[in-house]
Amino acid sequence: MEVTTSFLYDMNRECTQNALLSFYPFQCYSVFKAHSTERSSTTDPKLFFSFFQPPAPLTTPALKSRGHVACTYTGANALGQASDSSSILLEAASGGNPDSIALLLEYGADANIPKNSGHLPIHVAADRGHLLALKILVPVTDFVAIKQSGISPVHCAAAGAHPECLELLIQAGFDVNFMLDQRVRKHYDDQRKSALYFAVSNGDLPSVKLLLSAGALPNQDPVNCLQIALRMGNYELISLLLRHGANVNYFCRVNPLHFPSALQYTLKDEVMLRMLLNYGYDTERCFDCPHGDKVHLFYTFEGWTSTVIKDTMFCEVITLSWLQHLSGKVVRVMLDYVDQVQICSKLKAVLQKQALWSEIHNILTNPRSLKHLCRLKIRKCMGRLHLRCPVFMSFLPLPNRLKAYILYKEYDLYGQGTFTGTW
Repeated sequence: MEVTTSFLYDMNRECTQNALLSFYPFQCYSVFKAHSTERSSTTDPKLFFSFFQPPAPLTTPALKSRGHVACTYTGANALGQASDSSSILLEAASGGNPDSIALLLEYGADANIPKNSGHLPIHVAADRGHLLALKILVPVTDFVAIKQSGISPVHCAAAGAHPECLELLIQAGFDVNFMLDQRVRKHYDDQRKSALYFAVSNGDLPSVKLLLSAGALPNQDPVNCLQIALRMGNYELISLLLRHGANVNYFCRVNPLHFPSALQYTLKDEVMLRMLLNYGYDTERCFDCPHGDKVHLFYTFEGWTSTVIKDTMFCEVITLSWLQHLSGKVVRVMLDYVDQVQICSKLKAVLQKQALWSEIHNILTNPRSLKHLCRLKIRKCMGRLHLRCPVFMSFLPLPNRLKAYILYKEYDLYGQGTFTGTW
């Protein structure tokens, strides 16, 4: 059984010409093996690599330009690293060839050696969506090495929008609530931490469902995941996050409002507005105003513009010239979720010009029904987390019709199949 040197060099030239900057002798081994089988020749990989020394003038510059200097030497050292500490195994994981990865591991490659950025081969495979490569790397990767890297492959799979890789990692026991280390977070302007945030930012519903079903927490990031979904206007994503406990009463860190920040994204969309209110949005804060019936004063500070960060009231927002036309519809919807409230002089002046003013005035000046007041009281006693929990609701000793009333099912526009909520 004989392996001809001419065949090896012919294959070297072919691989070099076709691959150039992505040339790996390991990826050519499968071709060599098939050729040897056809000719009843040996398939010993040691013999293959002993012959594998491509013409230096052609291949060395290409290999060095990518940092794969180790590949230019006879024997193709599986433990070689590039100038950025990137291992040959990491580059093979980037390509996703499972045969190459398996061969490297067989010859002593270490899956726990990071490159300068801290990434391991498992991170690269997850980010590129190489499922077969990931299956090989999961059992040989140390959790300690992942923790030291500051980023989980779950983050990488979520960032790359690869739900099949995400499912594999979850089944392998990776923590869906592993948070990015501070040294990694600083590279993101929004200081994101969770894998769920990556999936929500991509609008990747399958990945979001997998993460939430596996116990991912939706309120861990500086910028709330719900805020991202609301900004997208994605009804299914919003509904999914709310059902799994997303906080409707979060406050944005930049330019904080007196009322929970989520409302600002729903003023033009009744479906999204009803979603927030049904899940326990603090509507009463929207009617807070220190001025009451008195004249509202303009806030001015010497040396500052009118955009000074302050505790901005709802009445100051909804009465802006470009939002006044929405004020009647928004306030009318809100009145379905509050007891008797007082509106300030500024808001009243704008509402009086709206078509719904007569209906709003009638609600404000008459006692609310006992049925409505009982619903509000029950919801307050239950709390926001119990309201969104189907298991808890199933144990309540109440008729299903009454449960539906408590949950505002008659106003669940998305649940009723309404997918366009623009006023």
